[in-house]
Amino acid sequence: MNHRKRSALAVLASASLALVGACAPGNAGAPSSAPASAGASSAPAAEAYKPPTITLGTAEDSKGPAIPPEGVVKGGTVTMIDRDDFPHFDPAQIYVNTDANMGLLLNRGLTGYKRVAKGDYKLVGDLATDAGTASDGGKTWKFTLKDGVKWQDGSPITSADVKWSVERMFAPFITFGPQYVQQWLTDVDFKKAYPGPYGGKELDNIETPDDKTVVFKFKAPHADANYAFAMAGYNIVPKAKDTKEKYDKQPVSSGPYIIKSHVVDKSMELARNPNWDAATDPIRGGYPDVWKMEFGQEATQVTDRLVADSGPDQTAFTFYANTPPERLQQVLSDASLADRRMISPSPYGNYYYFNLDRVKDQKIRQAINYAWPSKQIQQALGGPQSVALPTTILNENTTVGYKPYDLFGKKDKPEGDIEKAKQLLAESSNPHPTIVYAYNQMPTQEPVTLVIKNALEKAGIKVVAKPLDRKTYYDSISQTKNEFDLYWGGWGADWPSGSTVMPVIFGPVSDGGQNMSHLNDPTVNAEMKKIEENPDIDAANAAWMNLDKQIQETITPLVVAENRIATMLHGSKVGGAEIDPQQWIVSPNTIFVKQ
Repeated sequence: MNHRKRSALAVLASASLALVGACAPGNAGAPSSAPASAGASSAPAAEAYKPPTITLGTAEDSKGPAIPPEGVVKGGTVTMIDRDDFPHFDPAQIYVNTDANMGLLLNRGLTGYKRVAKGDYKLVGDLATDAGTASDGGKTWKFTLKDGVKWQDGSPITSADVKWSVERMFAPFITFGPQYVQQWLTDVDFKKAYPGPYGGKELDNIETPDDKTVVFKFKAPHADANYAFAMAGYNIVPKAKDTKEKYDKQPVSSGPYIIKSHVVDKSMELARNPNWDAATDPIRGGYPDVWKMEFGQEATQVTDRLVADSGPDQTAFTFYANTPPERLQQVLSDASLADRRMISPSPYGNYYYFNLDRVKDQKIRQAINYAWPSKQIQQALGGPQSVALPTTILNENTTVGYKPYDLFGKKDKPEGDIEKAKQLLAESSNPHPTIVYAYNQMPTQEPVTLVIKNALEKAGIKVVAKPLDRKTYYDSISQTKNEFDLYWGGWGADWPSGSTVMPVIFGPVSDGGQNMSHLNDPTVNAEMKKIEENPDIDAANAAWMNLDKQIQETITPLVVAENRIATMLHGSKVGGAEIDPQQWIVSPNTIFVKQ
């Protein structure tokens, strides 16, 4: 998938990777994978990977330049090859991880993530001198801009630009980006609360006492607001150069590059921004002189070109083209590709949701969890090098304060515990239930459906499998009055906290919404509100993990699903290529061309 947005589910499509927050609807369902016979190789499985460390940086950490990757050299031309062009360049319209990744080359925000070492990141000030200062219990956040930060024309970036950038996100033509800060400043229905700045009206609770200082005053505490500002959607737009709708195609750069040429859906070339100063930027390396981008290349084409490593493709890489199933065994087993492979588990949460309006007995839901054939699903999708088997709702790769638990014994019995399931069913209101399982009708889901059906029927559960058209899959399962008992869905964190997951997947129940289980428990709702407003971010993160386990123990609204593992390649003359563990996409910040 190459889409990720709040208004849709995280998806796993066969041709590409994605999301920022969550992914847009598309080829949803189980991840694409290698054949079950992929077998062992020299590449490690997901279990061998250590989750990234994400901590809060200091003012000193916020100083530039970025920490260079080993062996870095400056100069040269690098080529990025992928399937899709970028639909948005206006930061306010960006909620897709591919667009956000491109935005790192052009745009800057108040905060961002500094790579300290592989797998080690800090939230730092980007345009700001630090990651922000909270007061009033987390209701008020103050940021001070660095000296010497400029737009591509050399004019200074000011607090007025920051205020304007947030205010313009309320305008009617902004339809796609994140909504957190807007809602925190006004109301859930923020566009009714404020029309945007173009008619001359300002938001009084964004203050700019001088050109370097901006103060946000929220209606309630938000201890992780500085993480929200690190989202690409909150990058800064120049007030003096704002062209409204036209800005989405003609952005003004504050980052290391400017757009030199762009042939839509075919190619793009970036040149250096002469007014970007690496000394002010702790995040972006800006090492190549020129970036070239080619679009229209499917994952198989990209993989074949990078395997061949011929001519100009030696200095090529991909942002998100995952190795397709028919090439995975070759890529994993070829020792000559070892230093050009990039492997990373998915940072998203994937689930099989129970429809709580229909499957009302918790013992039946628990029985299905115990009988769940995790290992068999993993094998059907290519084995442990294609798929990891998580046991928690929150993903260990994108949750600060993560603590594992294994409520249903999946680590000890990944193939399922049929006897325990039978015991729970015998204690339930219906020892021989029928479950209507809806699935996305695509090749990867057919064998998974068979595995699920066989395992549950061994426990005494009749499974009625209902294939759904991939084009309308989400439309069908997101209806509150759907006729299904169990179905796949997912979501991705917008920053490394349960605050961007739990209140979404267990939030308001509505047609087209993300609460696919229809969970509406007063105790859970009250606890989520309490955690969201906790001014102690460490305590809040710990509370999200506690709630994760509590929900599964006391309600069991879902089965935690398997998670995809990405495998990608880069050319032999590309250095610094890594998959960002939060975005699940290759970051441009450390890329350089080997001499």
